[in-house]
Amino acid sequence: MIVLLALAAGAVLAYANWWRSQPLDLGDAPVELEIPRGSSARMVAQLLHSSGALPLPAPLTYAWLRATGAASQLKAGYYAFESGVTPQRIVDRIVRGEQSLEAMTIVEGWTFRQVRALLAQLPLRHDTAELSDAQIMARLGREGVHPEGRFFPDTYLFAKGSSDLALLRQAMEAMDRMLEAAWQQRARDTPLRSLDEALILASIIEKETGLDSERGRVAGVFINRLRLGMRLQTDPSVIYGVGEDFDGRLRRVHLDTDTPWNTYTRAGLPPTPIAMPGRASLLAAVQPEKTTALYFVARGDGSSEFSDTLQQHNRAVNRYIRGQQ
Repeated sequence: MIVLLALAAGAVLAYANWWRSQPLDLGDAPVELEIPRGSSARMVAQLLHSSGALPLPAPLTYAWLRATGAASQLKAGYYAFESGVTPQRIVDRIVRGEQSLEAMTIVEGWTFRQVRALLAQLPLRHDTAELSDAQIMARLGREGVHPEGRFFPDTYLFAKGSSDLALLRQAMEAMDRMLEAAWQQRARDTPLRSLDEALILASIIEKETGLDSERGRVAGVFINRLRLGMRLQTDPSVIYGVGEDFDGRLRRVHLDTDTPWNTYTRAGLPPTPIAMPGRASLLAAVQPEKTTALYFVARGDGSSEFSDTLQQHNRAVNRYIRGQQ
């Protein structure tokens, strides 16, 4: 009997050793598994069985986890496993906490309102859902700071169920680094007095042109105007001041109605950024192209016509905006 039991145990161990390295057929769709914080090894074994990740009955899975020493090292989180993965790889990923990651992309030129709308659609823990913009910034340690422009446009990876505040903090710290790096490369004669002013100008540049080749020249126009004390007269800042009421068409009443962001009625930079600027716009703001131009107007093909004088600018407006030759 002892010999038979020993042989049986040896056969089981041999089979288990073979089985743990065999690819699993989990079907066409990935098997998703959430392990809550505080889950015991027995609970994890049950979740692995009920989710379909491992075909073994839960008691056998638990015994295997105990035998391999993995039972005390399992990490909470969200995991996804595809066909072809081995049982050992499944356990190794959970032990290492290699969660399944999702991606979030903040697009250059987006506003904070657009970022919040995106966050609301993602599989996150929505800690900011009931918070105002000001409350969010306070939770991020930036009480009293306007959120616009403070989050760097990039793609960020996150685990399902993680906090949207953690994701915002990651984007905010990325903007801090990018802004500081750009500021260290600023032109010596820049009239910009602080990182905040550089961020504000960069956000305007971001909204004024999508052509990398023109960012520096657009920046040069605005720097020239700041030096001369001319109003910036930039439409995107006016539109930002109109807010959610803007219907897509800029009218004379918008240009004449004063808001803190109306650069037709107020001199200097607006009080806050108007969008999330990317790296190219940050660098353009602090390293503007040397130009004598004081005006520019969109040609309608994505590029701009630059002018040194008001007379030249008016001719360009007639040609490209009013359709007059």
